[in-house]
Amino acid sequence: MKRRRWLQASLGAGALAALGAGLALTGAATGRTVVPATPWRERLLLGFGSTLSLRAAHPDGVLAERALDGAVATIRRIEAQMSLFRADSALSRLNRDGVLRDPPADLLAVLQIAQAVSARSAGSFDVTVQPLWQAFATARGQGRLPTPAEVRAARERVGWAALEVDPARIRFLRPGMGVTLNGIAQGYAADAVRAQLQRAGIEHALINTGEWSALGQSPAQRPWIVGVADPRNPAGRVARLVVGGRGVATSADNESAFSDDLRHHHIFDPRRGYSPAELASVTVAAPSCALADALAKVAFVDGVRAAGAIARDWRVDIVLVDKTGATHFVDGTA
Repeated sequence: MKRRRWLQASLGAGALAALGAGLALTGAATGRTVVPATPWRERLLLGFGSTLSLRAAHPDGVLAERALDGAVATIRRIEAQMSLFRADSALSRLNRDGVLRDPPADLLAVLQIAQAVSARSAGSFDVTVQPLWQAFATARGQGRLPTPAEVRAARERVGWAALEVDPARIRFLRPGMGVTLNGIAQGYAADAVRAQLQRAGIEHALINTGEWSALGQSPAQRPWIVGVADPRNPAGRVARLVVGGRGVATSADNESAFSDDLRHHHIFDPRRGYSPAELASVTVAAPSCALADALAKVAFVDGVRAAGAIARDWRVDIVLVDKTGATHFVDGTA
């Protein structure tokens, strides 16, 4: 299922705040007409199961186009390593064979980040939940939910500590394990694209790889702001976040659901085998987009009461929307 666009870029200035309405990609939102100082170029592409977009500004149009070419190539390289839908991807080979020797650099790096978050969160984030996803997806294909016994069997094959990550070899220490990077790969790609654009000389850019990152300022010559969608009304906005030098990522219960009531969806509590019951969406702004992507799952699993400690511990901002529709704001960077 395609990922929904839970964050929408906007112009203007502000901080973590509630919104009464959505934000628009126009200088008119600031009450004045703004003429960009430099021309902007844009690329739209399909990747990670969604429509991605890259925008960059530079006085040298040829340089900007080459930089965007490099950004697209970066996304394609990462997706080729981390896709579950390509039989020849490094991740697919790991899941099939249980071991991957001489892993490519991007896959090694993203798994090292994932394992560090898993250890620090006591397993609330865990890339080895793929057997749970397979159990629910198989049952959904049969028009049902998995039985408790099927969930227990899948859960026995989940455990980040049984994933050995080493520059020479990645391997599973239990039979039947599997990794999914859907909870961190898009954020990692945003970070990689941001770094690549900086190396190419780009100072102003907006990066949407399914999660968001930015450089410099918007065409309105103001900080980039993203509006956080209402998970029950994606046309509406519940908050806005100044991107700055951070990455912003959202996880929501209806991005990929296994039941119509959204009780069962693609975000799992790795220790229970079922989806957390409290929240509908979590948005995190963090020093890196990969970290924001992973911590959105940590906060989703641990819930509202733990969000303050997560925000302070990791120095991140968090916006949580619970199943009742209430929005909770946690500032961990003050």
